[in-house]
Amino acid sequence: MTEIMKQEGFPEKDLYVNSGYLFNSRVPFREKKRPLRILSAGTYQLFSWPKLPTLRPRGRVDWQIIYIAAGKGHFILDGKEVIVPAGSMILYQPKQVQDYFYFGKDKTQVWFVHFTGREVRNIFSHYEIPTDGYILHTGISKEYEDLFRRMRDELVNCSWGYEEMLTFLFRQLLMTMRRRMTENAPRVSGFIQDEMDRARTYFEEHYNEDFSIEQYAVSRNMSTSWFNRSFRSAMGTSPMKYILDIRIRNAQTLLETTDYSISDIAALIGYDNPMYFSRLFRKAKGLSPSKYRKTFREQFMAGVASTEG
Repeated sequence: MTEIMKQEGFPEKDLYVNSGYLFNSRVPFREKKRPLRILSAGTYQLFSWPKLPTLRPRGRVDWQIIYIAAGKGHFILDGKEVIVPAGSMILYQPKQVQDYFYFGKDKTQVWFVHFTGREVRNIFSHYEIPTDGYILHTGISKEYEDLFRRMRDELVNCSWGYEEMLTFLFRQLLMTMRRRMTENAPRVSGFIQDEMDRARTYFEEHYNEDFSIEQYAVSRNMSTSWFNRSFRSAMGTSPMKYILDIRIRNAQTLLETTDYSISDIAALIGYDNPMYFSRLFRKAKGLSPSKYRKTFREQFMAGVASTEG
């Protein structure tokens, strides 16, 4: 197999590379016995490196997914140059010609994973991810980067059970891709997605505290209207609705698993007024908190009785 990567003559600081390889080997192979095996994963990020081309005239014996996290990539597909923007993934099957390049001026960042196995095609079919083309419009998500990064780290650290963890992370990547591909969520920039992921994490951790969307937006140097629009574009819902859903979800858990009073539960999830909480809960779930608890416990006991019978 011939593989050409022209990278000579430029200082390393202009190009960031961080990759991990199975058995620390750069030589790909075809796995015939195991259903799935992850061979390598990592990232390339161009800063001022003028151009980074890759040419594999005979392809590789394994599969590859390339995720364009920022900037754009130029791919020669079926003899034609296609500019692939951030928020897309390229799927290369074994022995497909690989001819692509990135420009430093685009500040491109890509993540990749190489994999093999006798069940790869069936696994893609299970997650309803097409393999009859090259480009997958998966959208931009920090979750993708986290999964690629974790696969790379598993390959580098080789902790106990790392190969099993690698297949788990890869399947999680495919599941996340499928979800994003079917959501039809508006595509947002990497910067916006990162900021909205940060906001989502903050809301998850502080949902029961007294804070305002306006205060949060100001703390991140954003206008409230811009933050609201960006959050809705990235998450498919408004910030207030997102926080309300977290509160109601946790109220359900407390109603189902504790004997706390409605007032205590309201306070625990962030409401000083139990009557206001009850109105919100009824609107969201169709039942008052007390009725929800009673119904849940009746159904639970009925399920226990039927199981014992």
